Amino acid sequence: MSSFNYCILLGIILCFLAVFAHGEPEVKYVDVTEEVGINFEHFNGVTGEKFFLEALGSGAAFFDYDNDGDLDLYLVNGAPLIDPKPPIPPTNALYRNNGDGTFTDVTKRAGVGDTGYGLGCAVGDYDNDGFLDLYVANFQDNVLYRNNGDSTFTDVTKEAGVSGSYWSSSCSFFDYDNDGYLDLYVANFANFGLEDNPWCGLKSKNIRAYCEPDMFEGTPDVLYHNNGDGTFTDVTKEAGINSISKGLGLAIGDYDNDGYLDIYVASDATINFLHHNNGDGTFVEIALPAGVGFSEDGMPENGMGTNCGDYDNDGYLDITVTNYENQTNTLYHNDGDNFFSDLTFASGTGEHTLPGLCWGTNFFDFDNDGYKDIFYASGHVIDNLKELGMEGTHEMMNFLFWNRGDGTFSNVSSNSGSGMLLKKVSRGAAFGDYDNDGDIDILVTNCNQAPNLLRNDGGNRNNWLVVKVIGTESNRAGIGTRIRVVTGTLSQIEGIKSGSGYLSQNDLRAHFGLGRYDRVDLVEITWPSGLREQRENIPSNRLLIVTEGQEWRLTSLNSKPGL
Repeated sequence: MSSFNYCILLGIILCFLAVFAHGEPEVKYVDVTEEVGINFEHFNGVTGEKFFLEALGSGAAFFDYDNDGDLDLYLVNGAPLIDPKPPIPPTNALYRNNGDGTFTDVTKRAGVGDTGYGLGCAVGDYDNDGFLDLYVANFQDNVLYRNNGDSTFTDVTKEAGVSGSYWSSSCSFFDYDNDGYLDLYVANFANFGLEDNPWCGLKSKNIRAYCEPDMFEGTPDVLYHNNGDGTFTDVTKEAGINSISKGLGLAIGDYDNDGYLDIYVASDATINFLHHNNGDGTFVEIALPAGVGFSEDGMPENGMGTNCGDYDNDGYLDITVTNYENQTNTLYHNDGDNFFSDLTFASGTGEHTLPGLCWGTNFFDFDNDGYKDIFYASGHVIDNLKELGMEGTHEMMNFLFWNRGDGTFSNVSSNSGSGMLLKKVSRGAAFGDYDNDGDIDILVTNCNQAPNLLRNDGGNRNNWLVVKVIGTESNRAGIGTRIRVVTGTLSQIEGIKSGSGYLSQNDLRAHFGLGRYDRVDLVEITWPSGLREQRENIPSNRLLIVTEGQEWRLTSLNSKPGL
């Protein structure tokens, strides 16, 4: 071989290594909560009565409520349960993103300071007016806030018909019948009243503890159909959603790629549920035959949170479920034939999560290498473990698993910055790029504690593409839209979804890590309406705004105003 040809070959090899090298990331998560102006403190109404409600915490939402291109933050709060009650009740809080890395509390001005006992939240444009609306799931009466388009909201719960009467947990907007209007699914937990609180703990020492979920009966979830006129109809029974569960987590996605959104519910101490969408307005429950109802040993687990994402880039949505300690967090691989395989231990996550007690979770690419990683928020339920003679701690470290690109994960929690070393009683987790720098930040909620906003430092060393979709025939927020991004031999998918994980809402923009690729070969978008569009040769490190059947526009993440 001539020296000239040798140099060409060496250059190709070096280029290949530069593009495809997949070493562990150097990303650091830093807690910036105080410096950005978030001074919220979660209130769980803790009493000596040990109401189980106190232990569940609440969620949060990243969403752009004022359409200025920056992610704002909504935090759900608890409430006093018994007298005496504080003269000024705690409320939920809305923080407006100032666009300079800081936030301002605009709760009163916006009119979203609900004083109910809150758990979950979700956003979606249910009236297709171009502004994101907000739903809050409470213990007892839920709340729907309609976005007025002038940075304020109006409580339209009663006229919309979506108050509910159960102990609600997670919720999510989605268009199950693809008619262009967002419907609403509300997961409900246990049949529980403050006046019927059982006594649990060590009676010999008169030490009270939170009861096991087995002490409570389950309740039905609720499916609301959007009538297209600002009102909803409860169609739970007509749609075939007849399961009784103790639902806590939601992950709505198209698991069989048939163009209709299915519903996965993580249930505490009972079978998890996978409601398959038949495409005719009805669902059938298939968790057991699909292999996602129980653990690998065929046992019900304490499902807390759940989410879906394609972690191995094979074009099918996989599922993770967070569980109680000594159960592991389950990782279900979608085999593409209406069956899932439990690959928890094969993936390398099982042994690490076995001692954990986890809640919020998400598949997301924190280092922009093109493979989805996994985050788990952790914190024990029992706050008096030592008094009860039990091992463990109430406060725990969260988990961050880095995707190695071969179907396995590495636990990088301890070397991913000071923000990942925090020990709190964590519950919900919301994901989004709040500072518009091209990498994904995390907001973690903590039970009866302040939340933590963890800024991603270094994830944008790799390239990325963010896609925002605007429906025309489909619902305006584009929820249910599937986006496929191809770079070289790597093909990634992302579905736009409302509330997910544990009680929380992630950014509705789709984020794709591109590694060292500076251009995207193909972007393909499949809308809920059935329309499929694609474009080729898209530059990286841009925000791509796509209006269904109309415009594809490239801009900067920091461009003002947003759409």
